Amino acid sequence: MNASEMKTARPTLVRIQASLFGIPLGLMGLSGAWGRLGFANWEVSAPIADGLFFVALALLALLLCLWLAKWALYPQAVQQEWSHPVQGALMALIPVSLMLALALLNMRWPSLSGWLFPMAIGVLCLKAVMAWHVVADISMGKTLTEFITPALYLPIVPGGFVGAIALESFGLHGWAALLFGMGVGAWALLEIRILHRLFSGPLPLALRPTLGLEMAPAAVGALSAVTLWPHLPPDAMMVILGVASGPVLAVMTRWRYWTETPFSAGFWSFSFPIAALAGAVVHSVHTGGWPVEVALVAVGISSAVTLFLTVRTARLLFTGRLLGP
Repeated sequence: MNASEMKTARPTLVRIQASLFGIPLGLMGLSGAWGRLGFANWEVSAPIADGLFFVALALLALLLCLWLAKWALYPQAVQQEWSHPVQGALMALIPVSLMLALALLNMRWPSLSGWLFPMAIGVLCLKAVMAWHVVADISMGKTLTEFITPALYLPIVPGGFVGAIALESFGLHGWAALLFGMGVGAWALLEIRILHRLFSGPLPLALRPTLGLEMAPAAVGALSAVTLWPHLPPDAMMVILGVASGPVLAVMTRWRYWTETPFSAGFWSFSFPIAALAGAVVHSVHTGGWPVEVALVAVGISSAVTLFLTVRTARLLFTGRLLGP
């Protein structure tokens, strides 16, 4: 680091970005996909699912402690990020990952639901505040066109879909269905605006890692749907998976845009949507009587993506470039 870089270098805590929470979120999504593979009598599926979940939980706890320390010691930095249209939207990764963790904990240990349920309600309230903030800025024209990215989905759409999965795990099916509907409505509210921006030309380099989030609404919505209504007919599941595959293909067609961008933790935005879609595919294979190889391929692709992201992230960590200057 030269003299000018030393003058502008920020404290380590300030450089803890909300996008890092995409790492435990992606690992938990992959854990869920592996866990659903248990129907195929794969003895390794349960240990892999548990291992991924506990690693994700430990990482989530670490990041949460660091983020709270950042909030306590550098509140102005957090406020600046909250006010930024992209960084503020990415902060929604924190409650989304917490919500999914609470749902998975409750599925494993229902006896803890008395403790977990109030926490889930608190996280949902936090998501509601974030959603209000983003919708207010967009509806009043405060969000400039250059900051319209798929990251804007995060405070609104996953809150509905992941929140629905969480409430379903607590046995509140009616409220879960309501949240699912709110997620669909939020998706429709944002879709036209975001797609119009994406089809008008490539995003700036720094924002291109958020392209992975374009896959999130349909993929996470598919997982949420099969969780709430596990006995959907095969034709309905095919329609849902067909809708979810569209954004995946749209992102893949723009591979030149996001491969031109230097790797960062922001690329973990690809992990959870792909893992959620894999989980929906595994469920559909199980209940629809489809060839089990389809499920294995889906989980294999998701695992390969996660492994690639893990290796690249570890390289950034060991070279001191994970948190930026």
